[in-house]
Order: sequence, then structure tokens, then C-alpha cells
Amino acid sequence: MKIGVVGLPNVGKSTLFNAITNAGAESANYPFCTIEPNIGIVDVPDERLQVLGKLYNTQKITPASIEFVDIAGLVAGASKGEGLGNKFLSHIREVDAIVHVVRCFENEKIIHVNGSIDPLRDIEIINLELALADLEQVSKLLEKDAKLVKTGDKSLIATVNLLDRINTALENNKPVRSVEIDGEEEQKIMKNLQLLTAKPVIYVANISEDDVGKEDNDFVKQVKKHAESEGAKVIVLSAKIEEELTGLEPDEREIFKEELGIKESGLEKLVATSYDLLGLMSFLTAGEKEVRAWTIKKGTKAPQAAGKIHTDFEKGFIKAEVVSYNDLVEAGSFVKAKEKGKVRMEGKDYVVQDGDVMLFRFNV
Repeated sequence: MKIGVVGLPNVGKSTLFNAITNAGAESANYPFCTIEPNIGIVDVPDERLQVLGKLYNTQKITPASIEFVDIAGLVAGASKGEGLGNKFLSHIREVDAIVHVVRCFENEKIIHVNGSIDPLRDIEIINLELALADLEQVSKLLEKDAKLVKTGDKSLIATVNLLDRINTALENNKPVRSVEIDGEEEQKIMKNLQLLTAKPVIYVANISEDDVGKEDNDFVKQVKKHAESEGAKVIVLSAKIEEELTGLEPDEREIFKEELGIKESGLEKLVATSYDLLGLMSFLTAGEKEVRAWTIKKGTKAPQAAGKIHTDFEKGFIKAEVVSYNDLVEAGSFVKAKEKGKVRMEGKDYVVQDGDVMLFRFNV
């Protein structure tokens, strides 16, 4: 899973990236500090892995991971090449979801690229640039494909119908993700288009250190109201505090979080929200050599889950031995779980559940 972190210059985007990845991306008080995208691979927090590690006395624990991409700041006119325009847009096409950082704090020492703090204006600037880039791409494709349909090429009819609906949505200031998709064929077409406003969005309302643990400020309320209108998710955090938390030892971190009234770190919030947004979950494999989490889409069947480990597992899938994480921990071992009848043999139609501990049988 690849998540793009975007926002106008100087909204706290790179500070947040530093906090969640501890990657030390350059963060400074001037626009376009980030030019090439910084990339950080982040382990997905999952307490179950440590528990299973002790249960199996394992040699290695491998969590699932997310790739965060810190993408260069955007300005009005990017769709026409302003600022870092086209380079920014090309990086965004490659991600699965967008984390849109919005500045919700006052600070005279940190210059805002537009001279004042206005979250809705900032959101509109980025959304408009993404929509304009999509509209230009869709218009060109629609013109080309519509001509081919007139020549008798019926294979493009489905594409033209979808492009037409997308074009109408964009012209009415609606993102592509608001367009209803009809069937698998249209899903494939949509995926190939790689449109920017088709990607799911999480808004991060970046507040000051002083606002942590308090009621939402007026800026945050504006962001939440806007997100609700388009069915997007919102996370409220202080990127500066998150960066400070990252530099602490685990015990100190927990004490600091308690003092601030923070239950979850920004990373934990982002991971949980990203998983939910993209319809993802984890199944687990466990043994003396390794305990590991594997990320799959909700609704994935056993053979396809096996294929995440190795393609041969999917090709030669026979059965899967499955026990839920809770049942396994309660039993104390795989053998005892089996004795209690908690281990099931599942076939090709079994839909994997979050936290399933699985052992695959296959023959190639």
C-alpha cells in the first residue's frame, strides 16, 4: 500500500512525514523545500505479532508495511505547470490513497504561501488543481475514443460511457470518486485511468501544540464539515508533537502521550484509517522461524490470500488450516487449539477474516 502525503507549502506536511516515518525528510520554512518525493517504509503497528512471537518462541517478527510518499508542495496553477506542477501530479498518480495535510494553526513565524490561514481555501486549491488535471486528461481521451467508436470499434463503448459520466462529474465540481462504477469491466477501466480525484482521501487537520487534547478549533470544524460533505475521513493531530514523540524512547513516549491526553499516535490513527478507507485487513502466519502479518483486501478468499505469500501457494492450493487469533491465544498453543476443535480446515471458497492465523496446504 502506497500513501501520498500532500498539501500546500508550509502546512506541516514534511513535519508529519518525519513523525510517521522517522525518515528525517528536510523540513524548512520556505515553499518547495520538498522537490523529489521522500519515501518511507513504515511498519504497521500490530500488537498481535508480539503475542504470537512469545507463543511460538519465534526467531523473527515481520509486520505488514505501508509506503508513505512525501510529495512536493502544490500551488494554484499546478495543473498548468505552475510551481512543481506536472512533476507533483505524476507522483500522485502512483499512490493508492491521499493524505491531505491542512494547516489549522496560527503562527506568524511560519509563512503561509497565500498569506493567511484559511483551511477551506487551501483544500479548494489542491482539489481544483487535481480536478483540472483529471478534466484535461478525460477530455482528450473522450475525444479520441469517441472518434474510434464512430468508426465501428465497439470495444471502446464501455470506456466512452464511463468517461462521459466522469467528465460530467468533473464539470460539476465533483471528484471522480463520486462517480458510481458499474461492474468489473468499469472497475478495470477506472483503475487503468489513474485519475487523481478517484483516489480516496484522508484530511489531516494539523493543529498547534497548544491545541492538543482540547476541543476542535474553528479551523478544524471547517475541515470536518467539508470532509463530511464529500464522504472523506478526518484525523486531527499536531505534526510537531508527533515529531517530538517519535524521538522518545517507548516508555517516555507513553508518559508524554498520557500527559497530553493522546491515546493513539498519529501513525496509529493514519494506519487504522488508511486500512479502513482502502478496505484492507491482515491475516497472520506463525511458526518458530517467523511470525508475520499479510495485508489483503476484505473479502479475499483463501487461495488468493495464499498467493500473497507465494504464487505457487495459490496455484496449488488444497486446503487451509485456520484458527482465529483470539482462539489461538486463549488455547495457549496451536496443538491445544486443535484439541479444542478451534482449528478448521477451509477450502477454496473460504473468505479470510481479520486476525486469522493460517497454515496453507498446497501441491504444485
